[in-house]
Amino acid sequence: MPLRREPTLRQRRLGTEMRKMRELAGLGGSQLARALGLAPTQVTQMETGKIGVSAERLRTVAAACSCSNTPLIDALAEMAVERRKGWWEEYRGTVSSDLLDLAELEETATRLIAYTITFVPGLLQTDAYAASVFARAIPPLPQHEVDVRMEFRMKRQQIIRPNGVPYRAFIHEAALRMQFSGPKVLAEQLEALIRHSETPEASIRAVPFDIESLPGPSENFIYAEGAAPELDSVQIDTTHNSLILDSPAPLASYREILDRMASVALSEEESRDFIRQIKKEIESKHG
Repeated sequence: MPLRREPTLRQRRLGTEMRKMRELAGLGGSQLARALGLAPTQVTQMETGKIGVSAERLRTVAAACSCSNTPLIDALAEMAVERRKGWWEEYRGTVSSDLLDLAELEETATRLIAYTITFVPGLLQTDAYAASVFARAIPPLPQHEVDVRMEFRMKRQQIIRPNGVPYRAFIHEAALRMQFSGPKVLAEQLEALIRHSETPEASIRAVPFDIESLPGPSENFIYAEGAAPELDSVQIDTTHNSLILDSPAPLASYREILDRMASVALSEEESRDFIRQIKKEIESKHG
């Protein structure tokens, strides 16, 4: 079987979870290989997503590692038999692997929770707002790259639809007031947020400046829930790239952050009124 040149995010995650099983069982790669009747290199290739794993092999690995977490094993078995290519694969070689991984993470999540402090979440951005965000990149992006990123983002936004991935967003007041291309673009973006908030597909809650303390980090992030809690992920925006975390400790930390965020953010109805007020202020000041 030829090795995969570029394993997808899910293929790599399946391998990572198999490695976690092995390590929790206190087994080395060579020990697991002997138990399975494989060469040690095959175990390494499975754990890096370089070769495929059948559902039967996955369950054999789980048994060899004495893993009794049935929901996790079942979810991993489903991942093992996935064969369809996502729409984002059409962009491989055109956009960065970080963006491909983000699109795959969003499409395969059971629920998405976003928190932003510098700009409106990408899945809720209008065309004009997104274009203005891309235009602020340093160094400047070539126009053809802006165009493909715009197209890619608009396709990502299609997950917010009836029967799509449930979406929840906490948006800090700083992001609601940040202007990337003037008051008109921002006012239109705020109006779009209000419309989104009135649909059952999206829950939008504002985090105002005057809360007692900010219960979260200073970076934007997306918490993607998986088919089992162990398969959750956190995607974090950084200055130069995107990080995806899946270790238990950071997942637990971000779950706590979101629980605290939910306790201090405005309600959905209060958030709509809050966004309307900011929009009114901007239009009054710059009208």
